[in-house]
Amino acid sequence: MSRTVTVGIDDSPESRAAAGWAAREALLRGLPLKIVHVQEPTPRYMARGPLPGLDGYRHRAQRLTRETAESIRRRHPGIEVNTGMLTGTVADVLCEAAGFTELLVLGSRGLGRFGAFTVGAVSPGVVACAERPVVLVRAGNPPADEDAADSWDLSSSEAPGRPVVLGLDIDRPDETVLEFAFDAAARRKAALRAVHAWSEPPPSFSRRADDAEFHGTLERGQASLLSKVLRPWRQRFPDVDVIEVSRCGRAPRILADDCRGAALLVVGRRIRTGGFGPRIGPVTQSALHHISAPVAVVAHG
Repeated sequence: MSRTVTVGIDDSPESRAAAGWAAREALLRGLPLKIVHVQEPTPRYMARGPLPGLDGYRHRAQRLTRETAESIRRRHPGIEVNTGMLTGTVADVLCEAAGFTELLVLGSRGLGRFGAFTVGAVSPGVVACAERPVVLVRAGNPPADEDAADSWDLSSSEAPGRPVVLGLDIDRPDETVLEFAFDAAARRKAALRAVHAWSEPPPSFSRRADDAEFHGTLERGQASLLSKVLRPWRQRFPDVDVIEVSRCGRAPRILADDCRGAALLVVGRRIRTGGFGPRIGPVTQSALHHISAPVAVVAHG
């Protein structure tokens, strides 16, 4: 694995937002930034003759990566920036690239005017197969002149004081996910909001569903379990202000409520080796569709 932050780009607003986010993350981590653009291979039957517009596409793609790198260097003179042009099926190439980087950053729902690389269309597939952390970034509120050289570098999620939110499964807490979230909060000097959603047992397995005393007992028990999971991480990261949130209800809705105004949401994705192939769990799937903050999906065993 290379110690770099890698961002895949096209020409969409989401991609520009991802490039800006990746640049700031590389600075926070003290790592080089690698900017990559993927071109789908030309079908063999089309390669027998000249392909109208292909050379023009290549020139535009090269100019895109070059201008993005120049904008980042101009805003952040101390950062090391490299660029790369890759060829292959976009999702496969990005999944492979994720294995050679510390962090892969992609725009979320980027449509792109280049036909060869629509980041938003492939990002869920990359999340499902990558075994390294992948961050998906939506476009913020760009300025009126979206073609301005530095418009991609704006992101309201990076304003000071915004917390990092961790969606936590306390039944199967994973150290990789916890470490990523605490580290992200520590680097940003931000609070970490650890969110745990739980469900009441069916009435047939409990006392009356409207029994306030029973509900209170469950609530205190779940909050205690959350504190137990977080205790060693509080000790490891004593400078991180941890806010514990334990609520009864559906995890996607609770996460959406707690992510308003967040700098970053961190969720886990269990690496599955069964016959169904790579998958994204329902909570992560909902986060990718409904949460506007950048979402870091951390794969774990």
